[in-house]
Order: sequence, then structure tokens, then C-alpha cells
Amino acid sequence: MSSVQDVTVNLAVELGSTEMPIHQLLRMGRGAVIALDAGESDPIILLANDTPIAEGQVVVEGERISLAITRMLPTLRR
Repeated sequence: MSSVQDVTVNLAVELGSTEMPIHQLLRMGRGAVIALDAGESDPIILLANDTPIAEGQVVVEGERISLAITRMLPTLRR
């Protein structure tokens, strides 16, 4: 019996991006910090199966970190 509950969706959150040479990436160790091109007030992008579906902002409550969706992005039908 097939149902929507059996569908797997890969969710990812994009905080920002940057470019760096591969040799610099390979030299990084545990605890290294990578500077991103986004500020703390910039929207976060939520991706479903590598497709942007929403914008949001990071919410920190104690030790819990979550994403509050602020805007759904238009979807493209394929």
C-alpha cells in the first residue's frame, strides 16, 4: 500500500554561501570557521530535495535552534 507517509524528502537549510580554493578547504581542521556572505538579519533558505521552497529566520530558544518560515517561495511545475 503506497501513501504520502512513505515519501522521503531531503530538507536542508542554507545559511549563506562563500567561495574558496579547494586547497584552503582541505587544510581546514575541526572547529574551523567559514565566513559566509550573509548577515544575521538575512533570510535563511529552506530547500526540499535541493529546491528552494521557503525563506525563514533562525530562532534560538535555550539549546534549541529552529527555523521560523516567513515566506513560501513560488514553485515551478515541471
